[in-house]
Amino acid sequence: MDTGMKIRKGAADDVPAILAMLDSAVVWLNERGVTDQWGTEPWSARPRAVRQVEETVVEGSPWIAEIDGVPAGTLTLTPHPGPHVARVDEPELYVRLLATDARFHGRGVGAALLAHAVEETRRQGVSLLRVDCFAGSGGRLVAYYEHQGFTRTEPFTVGDWPGQVLEQRV
Repeated sequence: MDTGMKIRKGAADDVPAILAMLDSAVVWLNERGVTDQWGTEPWSARPRAVRQVEETVVEGSPWIAEIDGVPAGTLTLTPHPGPHVARVDEPELYVRLLATDARFHGRGVGAALLAHAVEETRRQGVSLLRVDCFAGSGGRLVAYYEHQGFTRTEPFTVGDWPGQVLEQRV
């Protein structure tokens, strides 16, 4: 079955599209009553969040999933986590800024991007892929990552925001 989905390497000039996908995800979450994951304000309206996206994309390898040529999802792989998660003593790739545009929810975009992240980790000769996520809302996002082959490691908090680190050996 051809889903029309292609995953391509992104670049700094994809930041506006990445921000639009993150903004769309905030709206999607808010419509479902989830306001404590990414808040209620669009990423693109928060200068600090925009800076975070720009810096992450520049230091990492952004990937864009497109469906029929339209950006449908994104993730960026970096060689280390963000500042709120402890680093490890081995080479790793870290999934950051994973988001699906609300128009494409339920079409396997996140799963395809995560499968691509596993392939890319293996291709680079790295054996550890990690990700962190929001652990609130009944742990639904943690369960999603477990369904994608990740295993829980360390919980953490940033202020009152509960997070969970997960890993996958590849």
